[in-house]
Amino acid sequence: MHVLLIISGGIAAYKSLDLGRALRREGHDVHFLLTAAAEAFVTPLSCAALSENPVHRELLDVTQEAKIGHIQLARMADVVLVCPATADIIARMAAGRGNDLATTVLLATTAPILVAPAMNPIMWAHPATQRNLAQIEADGCHVVTPDEGLMACGEIGAGRLAEMDVIIKAVGEAGTRGPLSGKHILVTAGPTFEPIDPIRYIANRSSGAQGFALAAALARLGADVSLVSGPVALDTPAHVQRINVETARDMRDAVEKCLPADVAIFAAAVADWRPAEYHDQKMKKQIVELHSLAMVENPDILAFVAQHQNKRPDLVIGFAAETENLEAHAQDKMRRKCCDWLVANDVSGQEEQVMGGTRNKVTILRKDAAAETLDWADKQDIADQLAMRIGQWAMNS
Repeated sequence: MHVLLIISGGIAAYKSLDLGRALRREGHDVHFLLTAAAEAFVTPLSCAALSENPVHRELLDVTQEAKIGHIQLARMADVVLVCPATADIIARMAAGRGNDLATTVLLATTAPILVAPAMNPIMWAHPATQRNLAQIEADGCHVVTPDEGLMACGEIGAGRLAEMDVIIKAVGEAGTRGPLSGKHILVTAGPTFEPIDPIRYIANRSSGAQGFALAAALARLGADVSLVSGPVALDTPAHVQRINVETARDMRDAVEKCLPADVAIFAAAVADWRPAEYHDQKMKKQIVELHSLAMVENPDILAFVAQHQNKRPDLVIGFAAETENLEAHAQDKMRRKCCDWLVANDVSGQEEQVMGGTRNKVTILRKDAAAETLDWADKQDIADQLAMRIGQWAMNS
């Protein structure tokens, strides 16, 4: 598991070095992020040596931000741990501030956020601190309650950083917690290949990247994800169960076996048609009449699940790749297929190449809300935004 360990500027910061080492012994990949104040207590060199990873410090780092580094950090993490969490960073989190790298990442991540406070007992008990703690917990953060004991300032009371084993246990639990915990989500991705003979097949340009990115984002939010994928050259996302298929009929059968599911998302570019006849031997060029290749319709997997009598998921989301009249065609598809949401994108290539490309722009249609457009962004960023909206749906349903 990738743990992003944010160290803020408190005397307990020195304990975070031992914590980082202990997390690595547990098998976690640890990345340190230091606030400016934290560097008064620990050095970037120590963090780099212990983690064997680059240490992150500046929001406006030219090298990192050329690649939008704060977003990459936010997406990389499976768990974000703020340790120690001072009264200041807790206040900034409660206010939704994004005035340095740490708070910007905390705003941008969809991973579970774990906060381990450490501060003077009077600061811990202050109404403002308690109000801010209540706010970040309401926002979804998990607080590891500090212990009581002798503080570095010589005072005794609550505010001492929790014991290391307690924090490590909380990190492990956070990795399986999120707004989609306990939800089984089915995702389809990639193209289908419809064979003509042992050599030739009918397919499309889908790379599967958007569906795979969505499966990864949903898993990070705690979902139990079943990914039914057509033939693609992509690695399986962490904590995702992958089922490989080739044809539309294979995909329908695999999807049916994955039911029941709480949410079903159909991002695959399923071939609408297949050859009526499969030839066991390669068809010779001399006898092939392409203009007369007979075709039959493939099963409509989205409609099959959306209209299922017994195992219809609570939320069914379709995808629509269009080349013209995007919203009108998407509205029509959502009505005909009986899905709850429909994510439509323009694949005409007038602005960018979407199918097979790295970026996407989508319009989300919902039965109970106005259309919403997510502008051009990396497919993983689009996936994170979609996953966040599904998480909000889950919390409200």
